[in-house]
Amino acid sequence: MRVINAEGAMLGVMPTGKAMEAAREAGQDLVEVAPNERPPVCKIMDFGKFKYSQKKRASKQKQHQVQVKEIRVRPKTGDHDIEVKVKRAREFLEHKDKVLVNVLFRGRELAHIDEGRKVMDEVLQALDDVAKVEKNPSMEGKRMTAIVAPRA
Repeated sequence: MRVINAEGAMLGVMPTGKAMEAAREAGQDLVEVAPNERPPVCKIMDFGKFKYSQKKRASKQKQHQVQVKEIRVRPKTGDHDIEVKVKRAREFLEHKDKVLVNVLFRGRELAHIDEGRKVMDEVLQALDDVAKVEKNPSMEGKRMTAIVAPRA
């Protein structure tokens, strides 16, 4: 097996018994860090410290990944429907996700972008207490988009 000492210096390839003896002399443990390599790689280190760093790394991977959730409304969406969508957006924001607010325009609705702007402003106003606007409303093709993120 290939052996690395506590400082990270390579001690070379040696039999298991000799590696165990070197670890015992150093007053530490022999930890197999790469069992699938040829030859396997072992490091002379404190095993408790090794387990702690592995646990730390695993907990870091479990951290919440921020997702971008989307709510879609139209210029003619009813007041109650907007309230329901705002409530759903609040839930997303409570889970620390960002929310993409889309106002979709179809056909002649594109001639009345001001109606869509009113709906967008209404949604952003309703979310103002729990979110900050990360990307201001802008037209992209046939849709008006804005991104809101949870307040820290």
